[in-house]
Amino acid sequence: METQKDINYQRIAEAITFYTEHFREQPSLDTVAAHVHLSPHHFQRMFHEWAGVTPKQFLQYISLEHAKGLLQAPGATLFDTAFETGLSGTGRLHDLFIKIEGMTPGEYKNGGSSLVIRYSFAESPFGPLIVASTDKGICHLAFADKGVGDAFNELQRQFPNATFQQFTDAQQQQALFIFTQDWRQLRDIKLHLKGTPFQLKVWETLLSVPLGGLTTYGDIARDIGDPNAARAVGSAVGDNPVAFLIPCHRVIRSSGAFGQYHWGIARKTVMIGWEAARTAPGFNSGFNEN
Repeated sequence: METQKDINYQRIAEAITFYTEHFREQPSLDTVAAHVHLSPHHFQRMFHEWAGVTPKQFLQYISLEHAKGLLQAPGATLFDTAFETGLSGTGRLHDLFIKIEGMTPGEYKNGGSSLVIRYSFAESPFGPLIVASTDKGICHLAFADKGVGDAFNELQRQFPNATFQQFTDAQQQQALFIFTQDWRQLRDIKLHLKGTPFQLKVWETLLSVPLGGLTTYGDIARDIGDPNAARAVGSAVGDNPVAFLIPCHRVIRSSGAFGQYHWGIARKTVMIGWEAARTAPGFNSGFNEN
């Protein structure tokens, strides 16, 4: 005897099949909901519960994967790729790549070879850093514990086809001011991130954890609407490409233990203590001025 859970699973599986077979038509939410005999609102909620993403995000993901395959073919044009993917024009193709891949379709087609990355080395209260930026924002910040050579090699590994320039630009300076100035008075620091939709959602949630605050993997999973994804959240936190600015050091275990940290548990402990001191009542610093 089929349970309601079985019926719901079959509906979502049928919806996924429909999206996979008809993505070139860019079907609307109403169209797919009607196909599986649900109201749009009910379908939206049920799809997110089962798939972990919204129907729109799923459609964007499979459209992007198809477009990426087309762009890898010799002689492929952006216009033809947009048309074959079912997008209304190259503008929508551009927006899709920027939102999910963090680069333009042209940059993807060229393997990132047209991406210019400027980088520099600096000192912080927690050790030496390498910080890198593109025209769009900070794309990499990591602790250079093993020396500048290893730090640069890791940057190259992340962006194997980019052109690199050792140069300190205004975006890097602005990012590094967070260690020495009142963070509330800084202009918005722009980030240029590449990740899966799930990773980007986790990193965006991390940005909402305030200075001196702490959260847990379970809390983040609930905040992004997927309470069973604590383990996946942990993986996304570990893949954070921008140390400190995206404050993955503020994530601890539900038991209260600090847990692991990509750049060492000792450094994580110092960071948490440093931030707690700067938000304590009476601390005389630009971080706590009214």
